[in-house]
Amino acid sequence: MTLEFLVASAIGVLTAGGIYLALRARTFQVVLGLTLLSYAVNLFLFAVGRLVVDRPPLYAPGMTDHADPLPQALVLTAIVITFGMTALVVILSLRSYLESGSDQVDGIADPPRDEGE
Repeated sequence: MTLEFLVASAIGVLTAGGIYLALRARTFQVVLGLTLLSYAVNLFLFAVGRLVVDRPPLYAPGMTDHADPLPQALVLTAIVITFGMTALVVILSLRSYLESGSDQVDGIADPPRDEGE
């Protein structure tokens, strides 16, 4: 098994889990699904950026080749944006819960259950 297959499998599992959770009816699961999707995108950006091993990131004396810093900068920017968006979505879902009394995405509360079930 190669490292490329492992990274591709990790991206696929994170994407599948993120889509599954994003399509759920509860707001907390939707937030977790969006977070998993952002992790999958970050791994994808690293994989597309052709990361190399044993090369300095910017400059080292005596080295002619160096790693491309663009994928690292893109992922760092994506992490910061994801953190801000996750905080916003959590606050919006908390406000929705406080106003509707339900954590359902559509705002409709679950029907009460019978004691016998």
